Amino acid sequence: MIKELTKAEEQIMLILWELGEALVKDVIEKMPEPKPAYNTVSTVIRVLEGKGFIDHKAIGNTHIYFPVIKESDYKHFAFNKVMNNYFENSYESLVSFLVKEKNLSKNELDEIIQLAEQLKKNKL
Repeated sequence: MIKELTKAEEQIMLILWELGEALVKDVIEKMPEPKPAYNTVSTVIRVLEGKGFIDHKAIGNTHIYFPVIKESDYKHFAFNKVMNNYFENSYESLVSFLVKEKNLSKNELDEIIQLAEQLKKNKL
């Protein structure tokens, strides 16, 4: 079962999904300034391992970390959480929010409609 990530955990997971596998120092290199301390990143990585998001292979004293939860699976989990918590599982509410909050143009709305129609055809 997928669990929700904290902001720090999510930041590290995004890096690991991008890299495929990495040492702690590789993760730190990809992080924005100011870079967190090595021990901080190492601790978050151990928490992610405990949550079942990543695993490691040991080469001598070095651990190479890699994701075991796919990014697409977490996106699906996170999207469903947002839909349930903020839009009462209503796609109409979601689209309405996007139109109002993001000030979508008529062209962008037309693109969304075309995409929805294409996806609907593919499902049939």
